[in-house]
Amino acid sequence: MKDFREQAGQTFTSPEEALDALITLIEPVVSPEELTAVRSAYAIASKAHAGQKRLSGEPYIMHPLNVAVILAQLGMDAASVIAAILHDTVEDTALTIEEVQAQFGETIAELVDGVTKIGKVPLATREEQQAENIRKMLLAMSRDIRVIIIKLADRLHNMRTLMFKPENRRREIAQETLEIYAPIAHRLGIRPIKEELEDLSISYLDAVAYKEIEEALERQSQSRNEFLEETRAKIEERIRTVVKDAQVSGRIKSVHGIYRKMYMQNKNFDEIYDIYAVRIIVDSVIDCYNCLGVIHDMFKPIPGRFKDYISTPKPNMYQSLHTTVLGKEGIPFEVQIRTWEMHHTAEYGIAAHWKYKLGINGTQKFEERLAWIRQLLESQSDSENVEDIVTTIKSDLVPEEVFVFTPRGDVFNLPMGATVIDFAYAIHSAVGNKMVGAKVDGRIVPIDYQVKTGEIVEILTSAQQGKGPSRDWLKIVKTSQARTKIRQWFKRERRDENIEEGRGEVEREFRRHFIHLSPPEYEAFIAKIAEHQHCKNVEDFYAAIGYGGISLIRLMPKIKDDYQKMLKTEQQVIAVTQPKKRTRTKDGVVVEGIDNCLVKFSRCCNPLPGDEIIGFITRGHGVSIHTRSCTNVPADLSKAGEPDRWIVAYWDTNVREEFKCTLQIVCLTRIGLLADISGTLANMHIMITDINTRNSKDGRSSVFVTVTVNGVEHLNSVVAKLSRIDGVLSIERSGV
Repeated sequence: MKDFREQAGQTFTSPEEALDALITLIEPVVSPEELTAVRSAYAIASKAHAGQKRLSGEPYIMHPLNVAVILAQLGMDAASVIAAILHDTVEDTALTIEEVQAQFGETIAELVDGVTKIGKVPLATREEQQAENIRKMLLAMSRDIRVIIIKLADRLHNMRTLMFKPENRRREIAQETLEIYAPIAHRLGIRPIKEELEDLSISYLDAVAYKEIEEALERQSQSRNEFLEETRAKIEERIRTVVKDAQVSGRIKSVHGIYRKMYMQNKNFDEIYDIYAVRIIVDSVIDCYNCLGVIHDMFKPIPGRFKDYISTPKPNMYQSLHTTVLGKEGIPFEVQIRTWEMHHTAEYGIAAHWKYKLGINGTQKFEERLAWIRQLLESQSDSENVEDIVTTIKSDLVPEEVFVFTPRGDVFNLPMGATVIDFAYAIHSAVGNKMVGAKVDGRIVPIDYQVKTGEIVEILTSAQQGKGPSRDWLKIVKTSQARTKIRQWFKRERRDENIEEGRGEVEREFRRHFIHLSPPEYEAFIAKIAEHQHCKNVEDFYAAIGYGGISLIRLMPKIKDDYQKMLKTEQQVIAVTQPKKRTRTKDGVVVEGIDNCLVKFSRCCNPLPGDEIIGFITRGHGVSIHTRSCTNVPADLSKAGEPDRWIVAYWDTNVREEFKCTLQIVCLTRIGLLADISGTLANMHIMITDINTRNSKDGRSSVFVTVTVNGVEHLNSVVAKLSRIDGVLSIERSGV
């Protein structure tokens, strides 16, 4: 396979040139009928996309052709190539999925539909849109894995041409790629796509660090190449005395791989052991272990740096022996030893099933590799919150894994940071549900203990009837599998308890957010929320909150918004039946029944357009405006000391004034933090009127920054951007 990095530098000057390159790649491996279908797909797509341009200015058809070339390089079948050529036609042109099916058959139509984004479904947030797109993609993957391989090729070409997007979109797409698509490529075992997606993402998310690593590699390029070539030749000469036909090659760790260790493990460039790597490919498993013995005889192995992925394969079926040794002058380098079959799996992953004519009917190993997709779908289907699927992918598909043993010697792989509870549920749901404790290497550990590679874990269970998991476990576990099984247990075994738990949580949150309704209004309001969450009735809604299927905290912004709209509707009805004088002040606030009043915004809560507000008639200073949730506003106004001084106030619908708001940003103390904060605000054209910091002894800082915004929605977008800055832990509005 031609390396993806080489293809990334290969640009086509016209659609005809790209089509010729594609035909050259697939002609030796497809039938004449399939070749005709590929040409036909190009003709249809070219006509459908006629007149459309990409942001780069090139004809749009260049994008699907480049995606098809990537798939051809992977060795994918003709159906995948055809679907890639057509993948944007249904979404972006007048061509329908029915027309695709009539021309190319049901299989290709399903592939195209699986890759097509949802698009027309109205959803409240971009996160919900992203989550629904991913959920649709996973459902299509569970039927035909080629959907995600096409999608990965699509994302790879989009990342290669990302420089033509606006800066804010570049960062959003790069972040999504790093969190969603690169982990999926890793789990499917398609290493070249995974590494290039990661490197391209980092080049946009942290351009300075990316350049530093590139320059460090460039400075060492000559000595690095000499070292690798000398080491490779030395190993090859010795290995061939033991194993015939062994292939020995050298490689450099990806930029993202170096970045992770430098900036996430706080290491210097010189402290990273496996920047250099030598790969040995042999014919049999026994040859792998013979070569390992030779390597350890030639070089000094570094303790704790040997990994046997042959006897314990990774979840994506990756197999290889990894050992890190010291070369001449004490330079460490990694050696990977594998068979040719293991090498094909490591390079092509799932795609190897098409490249080597195994197809979608595959082997049992092929089915095992797809089991995680069903697990993701099962986890998401048990949660009414669509955004859970994004969280699941981020937590479950991380590259780092630990391998843990049962006392009987069975091995289980878990994501880094998994606890003994996760291990118990990985064994069986019944083991997790009956768990009362755990031993690690023979000693009792707490239930939030995080397991490490090589440890022997024994789960202690109780036969006591009615014993089950604790709700607190949902806050401890790291895997979606454990979280799903705990929720299922509560959903099945504790419905009445869930309903009470959910009802209590709703009442507490409503009180906290000053949502006050009469019993009939409350019942109608809750019923409407339950219907919106696709619950059959209010009890199901309470139960879902009780067992964790619905996150009430995530729903509260929408609930508060609905409540405010309901109040405004009631106020309008009252206004029709009993008119009151409304006065709009120059600050954009409407107060009831007072003419020409002076309005000031209280500094205890700094109200912004979008907040629910209330007025307080002061003595000699006009009306003071507070947020309804302000600590200085009584929960029950009828019981306040002077209830008549509280007055109805709300924002004028056409308010366009700018308001000052102070944010308290809690973050890890580091060099350049203030520069990153001020730079982010400057890029958003936000005026900073005041900024100061307080340092604490625990390595954290509090940055108080006063900015000018035009309302809550504007402020939320500012907070979202600031939250992405490295080291930021929390952001809250601050009264000053």
